[in-house]
Amino acid sequence: MAEMVSTNEFKNGMHIDVEGTIYRIVEFQHVKPGKGGAFVRTKLKGFDTGLVIDRTFRAGEKFTRIHTSVEDVQYVYEDGDAVVLMNTETFEQIHLPRKAAADELQYVKIGDTVSLLLVDGVPAGLQLPASVELEVTETEPGVKGDTVNNVLKPATLETGATLKVPLFVNVGDRIKVDTREGRYMSRA
Repeated sequence: MAEMVSTNEFKNGMHIDVEGTIYRIVEFQHVKPGKGGAFVRTKLKGFDTGLVIDRTFRAGEKFTRIHTSVEDVQYVYEDGDAVVLMNTETFEQIHLPRKAAADELQYVKIGDTVSLLLVDGVPAGLQLPASVELEVTETEPGVKGDTVNNVLKPATLETGATLKVPLFVNVGDRIKVDTREGRYMSRA
């Protein structure tokens, strides 16, 4: 029998089945208004579509929990609309649709080891550490005297991702990037 989970047991990252579709809980908030019953406001990311939706559930509502696991894989190469990953223990090659990991791939270089998320044994996406260190390959030089607080300029990283960085960051610098929000954290 499938494990049931109540809205009171929700955790970020948990996978649930809502009306036959698998979703990952991105965030949730328990709300107890002055009048009426309590409810839970959620942001859910579709397993198949990758779309993020907002849903509200009554407090105590139950859903089927979908079990997930993680294994270490190495990003080997791209193959059309898929990326090829290799399990670091068994050396088995795994093909993952590019769209399932598009957000994460902008912070991963070929040869990097990352965590592959498996939902009921099926590859579902990549899980990255909270931050990664990448090299800046292209950015405009900072103009001397342009020292207004929090002035940012666009920079391209070695993976092809672009983000805003402070004026003092130059080509060749290694920076720490927050992979959840896609923003500059500090020099590495």
